[in-house]
Amino acid sequence: MATDPPSQRAYRAACPNCGAPVEFRSPASAFAVCSFCRSTIVREGDALRKIGESAELFDDHSPLQLGASGRFQGAPFTLVGRLQYRYADGTWNEWHALFDTGDGPPKSGWLSEDNGRYVFAFDQPAASGTGAPPSFGDALPAAERLTPGAQLSIGGQAWKVASVATARVLAAQGELPVRPVLDRAFPVADLRNPRGEVGTLDYSEPSAPRWSVGRSVALSELAMTGLADTAEKTLKGRSIECPNCGASLPIQLTTTQSVVCPQCKSVIDLSKGIGGALEHYVQDNGSEPQIPLGSVGTLAFGRRPALPWQVVGYVERCTVPGGSEDDDDSQEFWREYLLYHRTEGFAFIVDAQDGWSWTAPITGVPETVGNGVRHEGVLYRKLYDYTGKVTYVLGEFYWQVSRHQLTRNSDYQGTGAAAQKRLNRERTDSGDSHEIVWSAGETLTADAVLKAFRLAPAKAAALQRDALPTFSGASLLAKIFFWAFLVVVVLMLFRCGGGGGGAADCEALRNSYGEASQEYRSCLDRNRSSGRTGGGSFGGFSTGGGHK
Repeated sequence: MATDPPSQRAYRAACPNCGAPVEFRSPASAFAVCSFCRSTIVREGDALRKIGESAELFDDHSPLQLGASGRFQGAPFTLVGRLQYRYADGTWNEWHALFDTGDGPPKSGWLSEDNGRYVFAFDQPAASGTGAPPSFGDALPAAERLTPGAQLSIGGQAWKVASVATARVLAAQGELPVRPVLDRAFPVADLRNPRGEVGTLDYSEPSAPRWSVGRSVALSELAMTGLADTAEKTLKGRSIECPNCGASLPIQLTTTQSVVCPQCKSVIDLSKGIGGALEHYVQDNGSEPQIPLGSVGTLAFGRRPALPWQVVGYVERCTVPGGSEDDDDSQEFWREYLLYHRTEGFAFIVDAQDGWSWTAPITGVPETVGNGVRHEGVLYRKLYDYTGKVTYVLGEFYWQVSRHQLTRNSDYQGTGAAAQKRLNRERTDSGDSHEIVWSAGETLTADAVLKAFRLAPAKAAALQRDALPTFSGASLLAKIFFWAFLVVVVLMLFRCGGGGGGAADCEALRNSYGEASQEYRSCLDRNRSSGRTGGGSFGGFSTGGGHK
C-alpha cells in the first residue's frame, strides 16, 4: 500500500474563493481544484490564486478515486488528481498519480484508460536522452500533420500514429501538475510502437504540446487499495429507462458506453451521460447468440492463466464488398462475443467462417516486414483487406455503438509453427476522431468453446467451424458439412443484404444444424437465416475503444 508523503512535503492553504483547505502534496504541483467550490487554483509561492472554475464531474462510475493507492514497478503511488475528458465517442479519465520516492521529491505519473484496460504514463521531454532533437526538428509535430497510420520519430524512437481526436476537458479534481484547459477543445493523438508503448501528444497548449510515454497495465497488476465500491452503485445508480419501450435497464459495467434493451432491442448511447433524452436507434433484425449473454466460461488467453470470462456483449457483422455499403455481392458474415473479467478487462471470441478464435486489443503496434508484420517475435503474413459493417448487437459495450458502423480491416496469420496465431488491424473514422487498433489472438476449437461455457451437447453441431473444405483426401462428412455450410452462407446474403427468404429455407438449416439448433429456431421465427458463420475477421471489434 502506498504511504502518504511526510507532512513536511505537504503544503496546505485556504481556498481564496470559499476558504476550504486545499492541499498540495508535491512541490511540482502548481495547480489544484477546490473540492468544495470547484475553483481552479494556482499556487504562487505561499499564496493561492483563483484562475477559473471547473464544471462538475461526469459520474462515470469509475472504480478509481482520489486517495486510492497501489504499486507500479515496485514503487508506491497515490491518486491525488483527475482530468476528465470528452471526445466524439465518449469520455475518459486521466488520474494524477504521485509516487513516494523516499528521500527525493515525489514523482508524478498518469493512469488513464485504454480499450477497457489502463495505461501508466509519464511526461517526457521531446528530445532524446542525449539532448538530440527529434528527427523532424526542434519541436514536436504540428497537430495537423498527424494522421492514423503515419510514422514519426520522436526522441530518436519510431512511432506510428494510432488515433487523432478533438477532446475537451470536462472537469478537473484534486492536485494537478499542469493547468487544466477548460475553455476550449484541442487535438489529442495516441502513438504506438513495437515495444508495446503508448505515446500521447496533447495540444491543449498549442505552442507547447505535452509528450508522455506509457505502457498498458491491468488493475490486478497494480495491487490497488481504496478503490470505489461501484457494485451497488452501478446496479442502482445507473438503472435507466429504455427511451423506446420504457423497460428498466440496469447497467452492469462501469465502463459501459452503449447498452441494448433486451425487450425491444434498441441500442442506447450512454457516452454523453445519463439524464435527459438518450440517443438511440431500434434494431429490426438479428438473432439470439449461440452463447447466451451472461454465460461464464473459463478460458486461458495467451500467457494469461485460465480465468472466468463473462459474455457481456454480442455483435453480428458482415463485409461490405468493394467498400461500398450498397454493394451486396459476395458478402461474408461473422459474430463476436465481448468477454469481461473484472481485473483483466475485455477480450473477444470470434465465430467466423474459418473457425473460432479469441482476440484482445494490444497496446503496441506490430513492426512492418514487407507485406506482413512481426509481433512478439512472430512473423505474420497478410491475408486480406475488407470493410466490415455492424448489423446487430446485444448487451453492453465499452465503446459507442452506432447504426451500421463501418470499419476498415486487415487480417494476418502467423507463419510456421505459429500458424494458429492471429492479428487484426482495424481503422474507424467518426467525425473528427480517427483511430487504428491492433488486436492479437489465437484459434480456438469448437469443442473448447462448448466445454468452456458448458453448452448443451445439442449445440455441438451448430458450433463446428473447424473443418475447412479441403477436398484432397477429405472425408465424406467434411464434404457434406462444406456444402451445408454454403447453403447457410447463401441464406445469410438475404440477411445482411436486405432480402428475405421463405419458410422452406429453414429446412436447410434444420438438416445442417439440427431441429434444436438456434439457427433453425430463429429462422422459423423470422423466415430468414441466423447462422452468421462466414466472415474473415480475426480481430476484436474495438471501435471507439481508445483512451484519447
